[in-house]
Amino acid sequence: MKMAFKGVFRKFREMKDDSKNKSRRRADRKCMHGRGRSHIAPESSPSPSASLVQESRWANLPPELLLDIIQRLEASQTLWPARRDVVACGAVCRLWRETVKEVVRTPEQCGLLTFPISVKQPGPRDSPIQCFIKRERETSMYLLYLGLTPALSGDFSKLLLAARKIRRTTSTNFVISLGAEDFSKTSDTYIGKLRSNLLGTKFSIYDCQHPCDHAIQSKGRSLRNCYSTQQLSSRVPTGNHNVATISYELNLLRTRGPRRMFCAMQSIPISAIQEGGTAPTPSTFRSCVDERCSLFSAAKGKDLKFGSSSPSEPLESVHDARDPLMLKNKAPRWHEQLQCWCLNFKGRVTVASVKNFQLVAAVEPCHNVPAAEQEKVILQFGKIGKDIFTMDYCYPLSAFQAFAICLSSFDTKPACE
Repeated sequence: MKMAFKGVFRKFREMKDDSKNKSRRRADRKCMHGRGRSHIAPESSPSPSASLVQESRWANLPPELLLDIIQRLEASQTLWPARRDVVACGAVCRLWRETVKEVVRTPEQCGLLTFPISVKQPGPRDSPIQCFIKRERETSMYLLYLGLTPALSGDFSKLLLAARKIRRTTSTNFVISLGAEDFSKTSDTYIGKLRSNLLGTKFSIYDCQHPCDHAIQSKGRSLRNCYSTQQLSSRVPTGNHNVATISYELNLLRTRGPRRMFCAMQSIPISAIQEGGTAPTPSTFRSCVDERCSLFSAAKGKDLKFGSSSPSEPLESVHDARDPLMLKNKAPRWHEQLQCWCLNFKGRVTVASVKNFQLVAAVEPCHNVPAAEQEKVILQFGKIGKDIFTMDYCYPLSAFQAFAICLSSFDTKPACE
């Protein structure tokens, strides 16, 4: 089966190369015979390679046979880089692309990351997706890889996201991209950013894609009744949609203990972790132009106000406003023999650091969240080497949200330590 698929891709590549060579020779012939003449190209000329693929025998396979082939390939290719064959099948033609979309499931359902949109979709419910972050001090870059550690993954690690740290006068920005080559906001690989305040105690996660499919409405009435279009549309920059806020508690008295952090996920409702609840799952990269989406996004950024003295204050204010999902760091215990604060990372963290944390849901009894969900570690981050950190996340967080939260731990926080 594997050899058969290799033959398919080889023939497909040869057909594309032949078509390119023919078109190049045809163009050279025209230039030699028609020198000195002006040539006007037709307004719409179909691409030779595209028409060749659409008319090839691979595009005319019976749907039942094609579905069986894609299902077998998807089930056998579970690890990268072999899983790139599944992605390659989606580039053969339109029929193959639709079949691949039908077969490949979301990370929540199968626990696998396949397409780029997978980094925006929630992780699995049962077991976390294990990743690691590599820090490059010289270039101020942070690379997120899919895998256990660099030593164990080797060439099988898959680059998921990359971030570059940019220091400004009043804030620090982490620009997040799908690749490590281009961090421009006008690039197709740009997906969001993380921005801090002056003291490094509060961070905002901005998504280039509007969370209009899963906007959280307030109790009893819609946000449209609370705000006018003129007030909100001008406050939402294009491509900057606030989807989460991270707050670190101030430690002005320099009391002994770990950092205390609190996350408000404005794009994820508290119902996502309740029984029968589902988390927002985007299916494609797109920008929402609907006017209602701007109303939801701007209202989220306005209603959520975070205090710096007590993590219970944002919980009450947010609960009254909209009921988004709240996350808090799991309280560690003091180890007398080691003389340090300890958390059970189940072997995934080996170096003590103030950056290490575990996040669990912060809920109230009125939310009716099962006890198992309250104790479940949704995101854990820890140090295993000088510039290597592990990141394990699961439902309802996505890889992009988890990565942005972990990036906030890298920034300097003199008022919190």
